[in-house]
Amino acid sequence: MTATPVTPEIPPPAPAGPARYGSDAIAETLRALALPFIALTPGASFRGLHDSLVNHLGNQRPQMLLCLHEETAVSLAQGWAKVTGRPLAVALHSNVGLLHGSMAIFNAWCDRVPMLIIGATGPVDAARRRPWIDWIHTAQDQNALVRGFVKWDAQPASVPAAQEALLRAAWLTATPPCAPVFVTLDAALQEAALDEPVSAPDPARFLPAAAPHAAPEAIAACARMLRAARRPVILIGRNGRDPAAWAARVALAEALGARVATDIKCGASFPTDHPLHLGAPATFPGPELLEALREADLVLSLDWVALAGALAGAPVPAAARVIQISPDHGLHNGWSMDHQGFPLVDLHLPAPPDAVLPALLAALDITPARFAATALPPVAPVGGTLSVSGLAQGLRAATAGRDVSLLHLPLGWNGADWPFRHPLDYLGGDGGAGIGAGPGIAVGAALALLGSGRLAVAVLGDGDYLMGVTALWTAAHYAIPLLVVIANNRSYYNDELHQERVARMRNRPVENKWIGQRLTGPEVDLAAMARAQGALGLGPVADGAALAAALATAIAHVAAGGVAAIDVHVAPGYAPAAAQTEARRGAD
Repeated sequence: MTATPVTPEIPPPAPAGPARYGSDAIAETLRALALPFIALTPGASFRGLHDSLVNHLGNQRPQMLLCLHEETAVSLAQGWAKVTGRPLAVALHSNVGLLHGSMAIFNAWCDRVPMLIIGATGPVDAARRRPWIDWIHTAQDQNALVRGFVKWDAQPASVPAAQEALLRAAWLTATPPCAPVFVTLDAALQEAALDEPVSAPDPARFLPAAAPHAAPEAIAACARMLRAARRPVILIGRNGRDPAAWAARVALAEALGARVATDIKCGASFPTDHPLHLGAPATFPGPELLEALREADLVLSLDWVALAGALAGAPVPAAARVIQISPDHGLHNGWSMDHQGFPLVDLHLPAPPDAVLPALLAALDITPARFAATALPPVAPVGGTLSVSGLAQGLRAATAGRDVSLLHLPLGWNGADWPFRHPLDYLGGDGGAGIGAGPGIAVGAALALLGSGRLAVAVLGDGDYLMGVTALWTAAHYAIPLLVVIANNRSYYNDELHQERVARMRNRPVENKWIGQRLTGPEVDLAAMARAQGALGLGPVADGAALAAALATAIAHVAAGGVAAIDVHVAPGYAPAAAQTEARRGAD
């Protein structure tokens, strides 16, 4: 599905020959791991590896993707993984680069995506450090900065150990439950000449398939419980992009007559306009889902992100049985609370749902139909002033007849405005609620979609866009087609709602909620910021007619291989379910 982006960065051919330096052998290992790209912002701590990638490998397999900020480099790899399910490499400069990239690593951790991150440090041997700069680029335990939200980390002390660490890291990051891994390379180790030839290892000998599967007796028990259920509810959370898995979920729900809920924090996993789907996908359980859970006699969780919270919000009848299919417990640790509450579960199958469903359907004598997506019904262009829903309607009208992948959506999005009918229709949220990730994720996902025939579209909040806008430079530089539509309410509006809530609790004036939140006086020229990155920047537009015209221009530009961003002024507000939840409990 992917194609190599157009790039001007092809060096003159280097003389062929064996690895001569430590970093040459490390670069050859990255090539052996079949990592197509390495996203980075340059740093002196990995200058040896940088040279090897360019002058030993010719900047191919992996090819560098230059980013203007380390957070973008990590977010780009996250977006790639959300589409492909496979890791990219990322290189982060010692200490300062890792600190910059750490927010994006946390997002990727919470999003449970694979990623091989290469860090670097000044020479561990103090006698080899240059004055000042090498000292501030060396830490006693740099990995400790991110150890709470990576799956595994290492700091090898020799070239063979570095090769082994990269092999182990690649194996672990791609084995469910997936999460980023981190390997720090000593600058002196990279730059030292090899005393003897070092061969690139054969990953086929080191990377066994290790996806966990459920035991046959657990599959049989699950099938018995599902057959006995009269009012089952299926909660579909984290999932992959495989159309066959999508068809399996639909077949299971239809055979059981089960009502289904999906989570807008996760990628598209079930047709959201299917008669069995409960309401619209949302960040928190909506009223339709809560009512169904109150009536359920069985709940089947397919790696639902916050199962305990969903069950507690209903509440589910005490007699209802709960089945959890998820390997996520393998990542739970004491640093981060992203594992959520501890749910009541009667049967746990510790494996990815997509790996379990074929055996479960066989046990239930269910044969899924061949997957076939259908086109969305047409909608009329919107008129007048714009809300986020109006923006969605205008975007649907402008993209009619095209296969669209929504790479990112803002908090104010109403899941009912755009039905999902294909696994690539929507890729899910940023994972850790780290604002600023949206642009980088969008670029990485658009890269992964090259050659798919799908129009890559990211709808970003203005705050998210402002924090990560320089990611668009990478898309423009490597000719990665991408359409960004900015739902610009000129405020950190979610926090306005928080301040309103606190003011009401304390009987203080809600009229002051905007202070320290509004992005006005002056307003930021978002379109000019896109143009500064080499993209087409349009807007601001504030009504339906102007939106339709801007979208027509932008879509034509993207279809020709360009990058475009449209600043759309929208009225502040959230989708109904989100607003109800915010009023009830306060959303982050």
